[in-house]
Amino acid sequence: MGSLYKNPSNNRNEIILADVRHTAVLIGDSQAQPEGSWPRAALGSIGYKVYTVGRGGTGFVAATSDTGNYIDALQRGDWVLPYGTPPLIVVQGGGNDAARKVSDEQITSNANRLIAALRKRYPLAKIAMIGTLAKGADAGGGRRTQVDTLLGDIAAKAGATFFSVGDWITKYHVEGDLVDGVHLNPAGHAKLGGVLAADMAAAGLRLPPDTAN
Repeated sequence: MGSLYKNPSNNRNEIILADVRHTAVLIGDSQAQPEGSWPRAALGSIGYKVYTVGRGGTGFVAATSDTGNYIDALQRGDWVLPYGTPPLIVVQGGGNDAARKVSDEQITSNANRLIAALRKRYPLAKIAMIGTLAKGADAGGGRRTQVDTLLGDIAAKAGATFFSVGDWITKYHVEGDLVDGVHLNPAGHAKLGGVLAADMAAAGLRLPPDTAN
């Protein structure tokens, strides 16, 4: 992917990408990790190369035995961000926080810390957030749908573009594409990737053509 560089301005290891100015950075959980995942597919469809960090099982507060939650992992160097200025940073997640019954206050605090850290690191980048994939509130969405709504409020207050997905399993009829009640098969990823790409393009996040030459 690229070599590591110790950035003297922040004393952090960063990865050198060959084409960072055409690359979207995607911070996410197991919804984002697979090759061909719906968030990756959406970003690819609107012109970006995608560099993905984060891990399955993690979130704004949720962590695993070897990787911290998003803000802790960033600060500790569990994964590294690119050197230079990517045009778009996308944060996806919340499902693991919902599963672990993490409080609204904890999610809000860590999400705000993450957004602040990303803005400090990349002041010229656009920041967008994708909420928590779930069934609709009236179809068993439960805590996952609640966390999606909470993340929408956090994004609005922070001035970040937000894509609510807290009812998409029901709204876009992908129940049959779930492999375990939460994660999608390739067909489901393709369906929701197309929806998200259209929403991102409508929100003005398509890679500008003047930088794509």
